[in-house]
Amino acid sequence: AVQNLKRRDLLPHLDVHIQEIPVDYQEVSQIVPNLWKEKNPQLVVHVGVSGMANKITVEQRGNNTGYERLDVKGQRPKKKCCINDGEECILSGIDMSQVCDEINKAENELEAEVSHDAGRYLCDFSFYTSLSIDRSRSAFIHVPPLGQPYSEDQLGDGLAIAVSAMLKQLTDQKSS
Repeated sequence: AVQNLKRRDLLPHLDVHIQEIPVDYQEVSQIVPNLWKEKNPQLVVHVGVSGMANKITVEQRGNNTGYERLDVKGQRPKKKCCINDGEECILSGIDMSQVCDEINKAENELEAEVSHDAGRYLCDFSFYTSLSIDRSRSAFIHVPPLGQPYSEDQLGDGLAIAVSAMLKQLTDQKSS
């Protein structure tokens, strides 16, 4: 679904950079800040699959501590936190309720909801890392596994609507 974002009619004017990030705390700690530095993006949207999700779940905040689970290399972050002496949680400057409203009102049978807990694993870790760099341009979306209940095309549509809604908020903030 993410790979199809480049082909979506809703995002024709964007230079979309897609990169899969390993389920590895150390890699995330290096890759995410480097992407921000190298790309200087207008918006960063992390996307992760959650077996517990049955809707598109848009995360409003990232958490710094509580990373107990081991990554694919059997490691966890030192002090079980993302950034030493970082804020306990960081809220995205993007109003995720508005993003969900846009997804829910589209005629595509998709449902979206806001979450305030991205799970204290690599999804939350990568989101917090981005939020610590620029909370005004960082987002995370959890999607259910393909076919449970949405098709790849439906998820792609939902992601495109979400990204468009986020970019609209950023544009509106700049003009006001």
